[in-house]
Amino acid sequence: MKALSLLPACLLLGACAGAPQSLDSGITTPPAWQYGAGDTRRGELQRWWTRFGARELDGLVARALANSQDLAAAIARVDQARASAVIAGAPLLPEVNAQLGAGREKLLHGAGYSGIDASEDDEAVDTFTASLSASYEVDFWGGRRAAYRSALQSLKASEYDRATVELTLVAGVADAYLQVLALREQQRIARLNLENAEQVLRLVRSRREAGSATELEVAQQSGLVAAQQRQLPLLQQQERDAQVTLATLLGEPLPALKLGGQPFDSVLWPQIGAGLPSELLTRRPDIARAEAQLAAAQADVQVARAAMLPSLTLTANLSSGANHASDLLRTSYYDLGANLLAPIFNHGRLGAERDRRLALQRELLENYRKAILGAFADTERSLNGIDGIDRQLHWQQQELEQAQRAFELSDSRYQAGAETLLTVLDTQRTLYQAQDAAVQLRLARLQAAVGLFKALGGGWDAAAPLARNAP
Repeated sequence: MKALSLLPACLLLGACAGAPQSLDSGITTPPAWQYGAGDTRRGELQRWWTRFGARELDGLVARALANSQDLAAAIARVDQARASAVIAGAPLLPEVNAQLGAGREKLLHGAGYSGIDASEDDEAVDTFTASLSASYEVDFWGGRRAAYRSALQSLKASEYDRATVELTLVAGVADAYLQVLALREQQRIARLNLENAEQVLRLVRSRREAGSATELEVAQQSGLVAAQQRQLPLLQQQERDAQVTLATLLGEPLPALKLGGQPFDSVLWPQIGAGLPSELLTRRPDIARAEAQLAAAQADVQVARAAMLPSLTLTANLSSGANHASDLLRTSYYDLGANLLAPIFNHGRLGAERDRRLALQRELLENYRKAILGAFADTERSLNGIDGIDRQLHWQQQELEQAQRAFELSDSRYQAGAETLLTVLDTQRTLYQAQDAAVQLRLARLQAAVGLFKALGGGWDAAAPLARNAP
């Protein structure tokens, strides 16, 4: 009865235990982006990889989403978290168990004693029992409910983690595919320049035989041919490395990777609206994951605090027993109980667990702040990259045109005997470097677009339902 007399006080204290208040990151969101601040439109990011004009990339992304081991592992972690949420929510309702029992007791020798039913006069004693039991721990302090909230937030965090893995995977596939196309284009340019260098070498050799060129000029041009021949294996090696990376992202062996021959200059970089910085907080799954982990840790603190307070468990049993199976339901009885358990001395274990949970909450709060600042930095970096590359592209095109014109003029003047071979070699090297730089700059622009799509969350929907709300 003393335990039952504590019920009003426990109910009063339990009414004061509610859900913890949300924690503020304390980070001031900038009003606009430092770079690309003129465009505040929020662009459409769903299936962003289809906007590059590379149909083959769409198929590669689909294969990666279907076969990636990293994504499959992330999905398995979501299933684990979902099962953990069910486990955590089970104690919120009473646990009911049914039991059937049968036994036979027989005295082998001796007169028996009071601890057994069989005696020397009985052949055997049969017993049959049936019971239905229920137990429930009253959640006065909200610990059970907080544990369930923690599990639901962990489930959300695992869902957001899966979305982050998917976004990283798609961006990686796009980046590796663009590298393959760029390296193929660089090889095409290297072959053209090699053919041109070999043609000049043949011209120099013919002029040497005619006495109008020296052995030094032949050696200089031969060295240039060798240098350009050396460049081809390097580019081929880099392309194969990019293909290995791409195949790994697809979750397939390298022989299964068959790429078409789409020209690199046919790939387009789309215009992307970055929106406002405040919108970024709801567009990135890694920020949502950090926030969910923080909310789970906050609920765990409440669980640890509740463990330091008394707990009340209610039990109820409905049982029946007989010596014959046919009489099992003729005798029945019930048993009600209440058990109040209060921790007194545990050598500081419960207090240390509370302190550990508080320290973990502080750690995750810093991780949450770091995720927000990292998202702002990723976006600013991508916008800055796009802005800088766009300003370079105009001058790089002029550089390429002038390098092509200079080489053509020097080559024609050399064939007419009005220019030295050294001038031809210089203009030839300049042309090759300008062509190669054009490909690299175009690749950098495309990768910057991929980076911005990734920085903006890649079309992830924060409003998508993940798990039912905690009660």
